[in-house]
Amino acid sequence: MDKNKLAEKVVQKMRTDDAFSRWLGIEVLDIKPGYTKLEMEVRDEMANGFNVSHGGIAFSLADSALAFASNSYGQVAVAMENNISFMKKVLPGDTLTAETEELSIGRRIGVYNISVINQKDEQVALFRGTVFRTQEYHFE
Repeated sequence: MDKNKLAEKVVQKMRTDDAFSRWLGIEVLDIKPGYTKLEMEVRDEMANGFNVSHGGIAFSLADSALAFASNSYGQVAVAMENNISFMKKVLPGDTLTAETEELSIGRRIGVYNISVINQKDEQVALFRGTVFRTQEYHFE
């Protein structure tokens, strides 16, 4: 199977089983082996007591981008360590885009940066994720 088709098939399968990403309203804009670009709109119920988006929203968008990009080769990858730095506040009504950069991919470990930007093309967060690549595959 073509690598790009495999990446699309893996992400399609993952999205079917991922109720949380569906609740977030995540749309896949682009997917290739080791790369994904996702988008979502921040809704009112995602705001915290300060009427800004809960930090877990940008984190969750970036985490989904990490999961889709790192699994796109067909090999099951699971998060080992993630961290995020927030640069700007996110408000209800904002549209967030997460784009991955694969820094390193090995037989067992992958490292990714995920940039989260808003509709004004301002970076609101930078997420770094490390995954463990298991010996399992999404498809035979």
